[in-house]
Amino acid sequence: MIVVLMGVSGSGKTTIGRLLADRTGWIFGDADDYFPQSYKDKMAAGHPLNDEDRAPWLLTLNGLLRRWDEEKIDGVLACSALKERYHEVLKAGLPSAHIMFIFLDGTKELIAKRLAARKHEYMNPKLLDSQLATLERPDDAYRIVNDRAPGEIVDQIQEYILRAQNLVAEKILE
Repeated sequence: MIVVLMGVSGSGKTTIGRLLADRTGWIFGDADDYFPQSYKDKMAAGHPLNDEDRAPWLLTLNGLLRRWDEEKIDGVLACSALKERYHEVLKAGLPSAHIMFIFLDGTKELIAKRLAARKHEYMNPKLLDSQLATLERPDDAYRIVNDRAPGEIVDQIQEYILRAQNLVAEKILE
């Protein structure tokens, strides 16, 4: 199983993703670790990435997810995945039953407060508006408002994963 935790910067992808990976014993990957330095410099200067910037990065992430799947590695990937077409690239070549998207949502005020409170290598808090403008609220993701303790959010995600896996198993047995 591969879980992609998605949402804008400050939505809690890394915090929730690491906790989920720790609890499940799955591997954790942060999509930000696959940004080239030029992308980090661009964002640090307050300039949002565009689709052209993201295309090779998304293909790299798809390769990572396909490798996890081929090697039967359960994993959690923290990735903004702001648009539906980004989801299509990420899940290309993967069986649909092997990947799920979890959308960590929150109010602009909550996320802005988190961004203001943290010091990030390159994510300029001024980019929140551009991320929210780019975000296409997904139809293919389980949505969770991340406004509670991380442990509670992970509990909810684990319950969802278990229900989804049970549904897949039931369909196989039919």
